[in-house]
Amino acid sequence: MDINTEVHNAFEVIQNGGIILYPTDTVWGIGCDASNEEAVKKIYALKQRMETKSMIVLFNGDKMMYNVFKEVPETAWQILDLSEKPTTLILDNPRNVAKNIVAEDNTLGFRMVKEPFCFKLMERMKRPLVSTSANISGMPTPKSFKEIVPEIIKGVDYVVNLDREKSCNKPSTIIKLSLDNQVKIIRK
Repeated sequence: MDINTEVHNAFEVIQNGGIILYPTDTVWGIGCDASNEEAVKKIYALKQRMETKSMIVLFNGDKMMYNVFKEVPETAWQILDLSEKPTTLILDNPRNVAKNIVAEDNTLGFRMVKEPFCFKLMERMKRPLVSTSANISGMPTPKSFKEIVPEIIKGVDYVVNLDREKSCNKPSTIIKLSLDNQVKIIRK
């Protein structure tokens, strides 16, 4: 399949408030427009996940990051520059995103992606993309497309036809940074 066709198809679904199953720079993800509260609700329902457990968003560059976080600690840039593998950062006081993806402590996790599909899709969307692992809450995270359970595949509005053979053993590292520069590693 052609990446541009897949970006176009996924974009059409997301524009209409749908949810997609797609390859990321780590494991397969379920996603939608991060500013669409109804679409975010569909993901929580599909994953059978409590809305109090927040999800992360993907950005494709600094402009998108500053649109969501007015203040970005210097430490965040250092971590992003030094990270050799996909790293999720959790920062304080997000804005311009659906309220139901923000954690109770008013934080939001994000990851900068270079993976071509996600990057191009966000270029079209001009918005962050929700990303959460393609599993029912509490079940193991699938390492490849063939490990994703049928309920998830049937429950999304579109399944991206790329990288179906790719396998990934590890989700991203997660680091929480507060505006007062406290650093906490959530997942190595």
